[in-house]
Amino acid sequence: MIATTNAFQYSEHGTLDVLKMNEIPLALPKTGELQIEQTAIGVNYIDIYQRCGTYPAAEFPAPIGVEGVGIVTAIGDHVDGFAPGKRVAYIGGPAGAYAQARNIPASRAVPLPDTIDDATAAALMFKAVTADYLIHDCYPVQPGQSALVHAGAGGVGSLLVQWLSAKGVNVIATVGREAKIDTATDNGATHVLLSNTPDFARQVRDLTGGVDVVYDSIGKDTFGASLDSLKPRGMMVNFGSASGPVPPISIEDLGKRGSLFLTRPSIAVYTADPAALRRSATRVFAAYADKHIRPAAITELPFQDAARAHDMLESRQTTGALILRP
Repeated sequence: MIATTNAFQYSEHGTLDVLKMNEIPLALPKTGELQIEQTAIGVNYIDIYQRCGTYPAAEFPAPIGVEGVGIVTAIGDHVDGFAPGKRVAYIGGPAGAYAQARNIPASRAVPLPDTIDDATAAALMFKAVTADYLIHDCYPVQPGQSALVHAGAGGVGSLLVQWLSAKGVNVIATVGREAKIDTATDNGATHVLLSNTPDFARQVRDLTGGVDVVYDSIGKDTFGASLDSLKPRGMMVNFGSASGPVPPISIEDLGKRGSLFLTRPSIAVYTADPAALRRSATRVFAAYADKHIRPAAITELPFQDAARAHDMLESRQTTGALILRP
């Protein structure tokens, strides 16, 4: 049994220097909880939202991180389907993934199949479950339709492009710089555009006549052009704001642009039901086994380099996934 653990916390919202590694107590798992010794931790943009205060902490010092992989070391009461020594992956639930060991609600964990190693699972789960609910639940994309995916060489973007392409969707991807064009093409994009191209909406319309759906994790810098890339009655899915919050929009503007639909989905809502999380994880594992999706290049950093990981992610230095290794 583990009595203490090292974990990253922050005592105020702010820049990289607010992240501090502290030794904290680790209690026995409560009813409905698992205790796990972590082997890999996923780094996601939502972690930056936590640190910066986009998602404000309830109290300080605050834990951080929403995704991890580890080995079960203890089980609380009324927990079924898990056993000490077994590997699990989890997403969501209380923040606190940036820790060498922790307790998690069993409802947020799924057993890992032997076909997926720890690093791949930590690089894949949160991003792939995000991609899954976006293309199967948020807007069920059909073969023959067209989609615009921003950040098509990034963590979630790569998986969206791969999975949509495997489903027979015509995918237009954008990337932040020319060096990422080949990556998005290799992921299965039919066409790849630079996101800072002033007329990329016109280019998208020239290529497709307007796409059925836009998946936009960039936010402020791409939002208006994303709307202009849609066909009438198209769906705008904004699931991130890497460049900043989107500007206010009038509901009448959606009508003028072609009776468009707009949604801001949250993985917390779409996977709140444990059964929904398990269904999504099952689809992810099947897509991985069928080679429809794969994590992009995985960058592994030592656990103590959490601040460096945030810096790399914020400055868009990465292609693919970032994980921390305790």
